[in-house]
Amino acid sequence: MALIQCPVCGKRISSKAKQCAHCSTGVDGDMHSRMRIAHIQKTQRLMNQSFVAMTLFIAGVVIWFWGGEAAEGIRVQAGALCFSLGFIGYLITRVQIVLHKRKSI
Repeated sequence: MALIQCPVCGKRISSKAKQCAHCSTGVDGDMHSRMRIAHIQKTQRLMNQSFVAMTLFIAGVVIWFWGGEAAEGIRVQAGALCFSLGFIGYLITRVQIVLHKRKSI
């Protein structure tokens, strides 16, 4: 008896179990297909997060430079906040994507 990873929730279960104790997914049948589908779904989630972070970054730049003049008052704070959160979020998400792609299915 070995411990394997559930293709849906990713938690460790017995290789002899008929279904996952955590998410009740049946593990008999084609495990490779389920693991591949879960891998693709995680990739899509990471790509969506990357898109949201990039949109936030661009929104920060637009807020900061709207009108062709230097931002003043609340626009400086809003622009800087969007800009920084978007940039940091994008970097973190891209690192997660690279690490996820290195994992074999």
